[in-house]
Amino acid sequence: MRIPGRRVADFFTGSGTVFSFEFFPPKTEVGWEKLASAIKQEFLPLEPAYVSVTYGAGGSTRQRTHRMVTRIQEEFGLTVVAHLTCIGSSREEIEGILCEYDRAGVHNILALRGDTPGGETPAGDTPAGGSTADFPHAADLVSFIRSRYPHFSIGVAGFPEGHPAEPNRLKEMQFLKDKVDAGADYIVTQLFFENRDYQDFVDRARLAGIDVPVVPGIMPITSRTGLNRMADLAAGTRFPAPLLRALDRVSDDQGVERVGTHWATAQVADLLNRDVPGIHLYTLNHSRATVQICRNLGLQSYRSVVMPESKKELSDL
Repeated sequence: MRIPGRRVADFFTGSGTVFSFEFFPPKTEVGWEKLASAIKQEFLPLEPAYVSVTYGAGGSTRQRTHRMVTRIQEEFGLTVVAHLTCIGSSREEIEGILCEYDRAGVHNILALRGDTPGGETPAGDTPAGGSTADFPHAADLVSFIRSRYPHFSIGVAGFPEGHPAEPNRLKEMQFLKDKVDAGADYIVTQLFFENRDYQDFVDRARLAGIDVPVVPGIMPITSRTGLNRMADLAAGTRFPAPLLRALDRVSDDQGVERVGTHWATAQVADLLNRDVPGIHLYTLNHSRATVQICRNLGLQSYRSVVMPESKKELSDL
């Protein structure tokens, strides 16, 4: 009998800050074994509340995502959130995926609209436009999941620096509220490098009547190649001048990783002092930066930050 993981929404009902990690499905079995080793030896000892697994554009990694989600939950006993995109999918396809997850005891979904393979957006299927697709917006996917699987916990994405496909910030916030009104339990943000952007985003969400937890997403920079990839994939991401100056002072990727890890550590320390509901670390399947952030904060495991007394230690950073 498969034992289901906990509902992620339940982690946010107590006090303290919940930590989580994000992985992506490796393309090969060798890649999976490497990641599995890192999870067992490096990530698991950090005691994350849950982990999530990404989903490729247009469902391009659908089978790998499903396999990885179930393997992580079964082999490591971790609560897993499965990313699920709806663009280009029929109701029957989505129903089939959800049914498989339900049978496997995976009851946590990050509901995303997603992009088509290659990042192309079909005409008439923009966030503000109509479409004949079964799921023109992420809110439609949220509503579908909530109506058929009410016991699932559903997360959605938020964009502190603005959604790249919707220049109107007022409409963008209304679309976010639509997702929450449709049944989303919490919001996980796109990566950002200025905590003021996150705080302003939360303030605007509250003004719009959104009252669910908003979990900041943090991605440490570990190489110049990775920096450029972030700029390409996370369109609209702002790289603050002090961060760029620090990166200019180093000459190799080891230096870049030190700077990126230090910057991310400072972000996390500040967010913890502000009592954010959670911290979601985009790991890119590499443990070194994630482990180093934990060490920089003086923590033996991420679970310890949930204890109120541990937060007092962070005020000296």
